[in-house]
Amino acid sequence: MSQGQGQATTGQDQDQVTGMVCLESDLQDGQMKEVEVDEQKILLVRTQGLYSAVGSKCSHYGAPLIKGALVGDRVRCPFHGACFNIKTGDIEEYPGLDCLPSYKVKVEDGKVYVSVNKKSLKLYKRVKDMSCRVSGVRHTILLIGGGPASLLCAETLRQNRYEGRIVMVTRDTLPPIDKPKLSKAMHLESASLLLRPTDFFQQHDIELWMQKEVVSVNPVEKTVKLNDGSLHYYDQLLISTGCRARPLSCPGSELEGVRILQSYEDAKEIHQSCVGKKAVVVGASFIGMEVASYLADKAASVAMVGNGSYPFERSLGPEIGKMTMQMLEESKVKFYMNDGVVEIIGQNGKVKEVVLKSGAVVETDVVIAGIGVIPNSDFLKESQVEVDSRKAVIIDKFMRTNIPNVFGAGDVTSFPLTIRKDQRVNIGHWQLASAHGRVAALNMLQKQIKIDSVPFFWTVLLGKSVRYTGYGEGYTEIIFKGKVEERKFLAFYIKDDQVVAAASLMFDPAVARLAEMMSNGLVITKAQAQSDDLSWLQM
Repeated sequence: MSQGQGQATTGQDQDQVTGMVCLESDLQDGQMKEVEVDEQKILLVRTQGLYSAVGSKCSHYGAPLIKGALVGDRVRCPFHGACFNIKTGDIEEYPGLDCLPSYKVKVEDGKVYVSVNKKSLKLYKRVKDMSCRVSGVRHTILLIGGGPASLLCAETLRQNRYEGRIVMVTRDTLPPIDKPKLSKAMHLESASLLLRPTDFFQQHDIELWMQKEVVSVNPVEKTVKLNDGSLHYYDQLLISTGCRARPLSCPGSELEGVRILQSYEDAKEIHQSCVGKKAVVVGASFIGMEVASYLADKAASVAMVGNGSYPFERSLGPEIGKMTMQMLEESKVKFYMNDGVVEIIGQNGKVKEVVLKSGAVVETDVVIAGIGVIPNSDFLKESQVEVDSRKAVIIDKFMRTNIPNVFGAGDVTSFPLTIRKDQRVNIGHWQLASAHGRVAALNMLQKQIKIDSVPFFWTVLLGKSVRYTGYGEGYTEIIFKGKVEERKFLAFYIKDDQVVAAASLMFDPAVARLAEMMSNGLVITKAQAQSDDLSWLQM
């Protein structure tokens, strides 16, 4: 890659590196190419005859975007589904918080030149410009919860020049953390989990009240009451309290050594108490399976108790469930399926054995429950905020509850899902909670933006990632490409002769591309999924 071609680097342009990155004929419309400028990789893209250049790594975990899906004016990360506008670099779908750097591009004499600022050349992500609170503006937006929905709401407000007061109230002992990591890497230090450093909140005038809990909401008075008895006024309110892990309720569940995974402290305690000890995981859920996977090479033994024939049977199907079960069995995890815990027996107040419905007795030092979640909405009991039969907060496509100026976002909510004809759903995905927070903020600012995100989920077992997009509830058939037993496959979930969801392992970027197709409103038919020719997937 040669430097110095194209624009001169004099005066104020001394920090510019200008490089010829390729011939114009190298790229066709709808194509992208990873190129180097001053030994730094950038992503060059051509759409509708125009070139653009952005950072080459996803701002979430640094995945190479060249392996992702380019549809229209945005590229979707192949790993976890984040989307970026290829003209501006702005993040448009989550997970992740930050945008990509974008670079100047010009075409001269059939050659493409990219100009890059030396100071920003090594940066692969960019924090979007944000405002601060303006003195004298009394308007207050109060966010209940310390997860991604609250954080994205706060940041989106500041990105859109909201000048009032933002208060985030959370029971947590830490600022917002990357919670999906807790079940996958339970030994991490808290500093490596923080989504934003503490001074970020101070810099952008976002008040973060930790270890405080809202115990009631009074929409008439526009106040919330905290567990310390104090009352606080709001003009607009966001309910984004998430869900809590469902505890075991069998005899012995109060014994020392029975644990749930809810917080950073829980993850650390599970790690420390299980190293070299015997562990039983109850519930072959995504959380349960990830915990068992993590402990497989750390605990003296790991047993998994599940109430179905295979893990993930309802969500991913028996074939994929059986494969994941075999993966963990190869790492010496012992499964007790179609079973359940009837009693936990202790000795000197500590866990000693788990008694199963089948009559099996499993010796153990630690029991970890992963048996589902309960929406954190009890504090709304006297507020007249509407909840459904599961206690999830009911919101519309604008994130509005039935109460004016009260919004909801994230795992605690039930909302209409665009790709399922506005069927009301409750989905506990990190990506969706982030999208909810952004949309809630925009509607607080009267932007009239609807939620139209396509669910995107991933789970990691023994270093292998299964990716999932769409909403497969009620599917009647699964069509596979590749072979599940060889652990390389793409699965299409069919309902009413349409693809409603997809899952994959070692088949990138198929799920990312399907998510983009769904996001663009494209209907993918059963016939397309059945075809041996998947060229439509490259559209």
